[in-house]
Amino acid sequence: MNMSNLPVVSHWIDNAEHVSKSGRTAPVFDPALGVATKEVALANEAEIAAAIASAKKAFPGWRDASLAKRQAIIFNFRELLNARKGELAEIITSEHGKVLSDALGEITRGQEVVEFACGMNQMLKGDYTENASTGVDVYSIRQPLGVVGVISPFNFPAMVPMWFFPVAIAAGNTVVLKPSEKDPSAAIWIAKLFKEAGLPDGVLNVLNGDKLAVDGLLESPDVQAISFVGSTPIAQYVYEQGAKNGKRVQALGGAKNHMLVLPDADLDLVADSAINAGFGSAGERCMAISVVVAVEPVADALIAKIVERMKTLRTGDGRRGCDMGPLVTQVHRDKVASYIDIAIADGATVVHDGRTDTFDGDPNGFWLGPTLIDNVQTSSKVYTDEIFGPVLSVVRVKSYDEGVALINNGAFGNGTAIFTNDGGAARRFQNEIEVGMIGINVP
Repeated sequence: MNMSNLPVVSHWIDNAEHVSKSGRTAPVFDPALGVATKEVALANEAEIAAAIASAKKAFPGWRDASLAKRQAIIFNFRELLNARKGELAEIITSEHGKVLSDALGEITRGQEVVEFACGMNQMLKGDYTENASTGVDVYSIRQPLGVVGVISPFNFPAMVPMWFFPVAIAAGNTVVLKPSEKDPSAAIWIAKLFKEAGLPDGVLNVLNGDKLAVDGLLESPDVQAISFVGSTPIAQYVYEQGAKNGKRVQALGGAKNHMLVLPDADLDLVADSAINAGFGSAGERCMAISVVVAVEPVADALIAKIVERMKTLRTGDGRRGCDMGPLVTQVHRDKVASYIDIAIADGATVVHDGRTDTFDGDPNGFWLGPTLIDNVQTSSKVYTDEIFGPVLSVVRVKSYDEGVALINNGAFGNGTAIFTNDGGAARRFQNEIEVGMIGINVP
């Protein structure tokens, strides 16, 4: 029950705010101030059922709406979002902590998916095969599934939901979105904007909650598919439970992304890339570069250039024009900081300890400055765990082959990059590396 008199972020069901009666809430912090500024409602079984029922009721009418009508609403949403993205960026910064420029960048990436959804008419065309068998023609059509669930993480409260719901809605599905309880307001704001764009009641619902809400979506027979982004253990749980209940599931987990640096690389480019990819959004993104694999003898010179750039970074309140903001909660900040102690215990060298930095913000904020650790061993938890914070590790290797083997033996396979001026080495890397996304001189 909300006993604090803080405003409560509730649900969005049937195109209207749905005041929760569950009596359960969780605090929502402003990470730069270190205080709870609002609370978020945690749905009970009845509220979970209401959100799903709203989407189910809306589905037949939305499925049968013309492509032109759907497309017009998506275009309207795109225009409204573009005009008012500054409002959304401020909401994101106030609850997540990332600096305003990062928040705007997140929205821009989400907008790109909205723009893709504007062209869904072309994506929904079927196929036709004449005379596939004697006197038999075969054709296929693309039809919406029905109610789909989206479960999104705290680190991109606007972009990740927009990976999914614009395309799902444009294709004729209805959506129940469960955002992270750490920063729920962006999802509500987006749903209100979609209503303003003309989206009918029930097509997009926002259900705030915890594991109870997640399980409700996974177990409901009325939910046909689930899209999830989050940690690997939870992604595995979502996939297993969703599949067990007969749903289509895409579940994206964590990452530990490497940057392989050859001795002939442009070290200024490498250092700039390491700063941006390692410390942008305070390292709270699954595609962050968290490990620099330096082929000797390049490590010392590269570390010097990275440290030089780290000294210019301002960590502080994201509304003050800083380069890096706080971490999302005190608990997460302390967990990330604990890896610095682990590194010391494991014999690594802490080149720069972000715990000792000064910060441009309230002393109660969840601060941790950019941290650089050298001589990290692959047996250390600093290497094996997804830290999800501004901690950049350097692993030294003797050769290109050793570096590739190290990356291919990793538990994660999201992204990697090579920095080199040797075109042959770059081509060999993209052929030999067993990772999904590969950058050549770009992280």
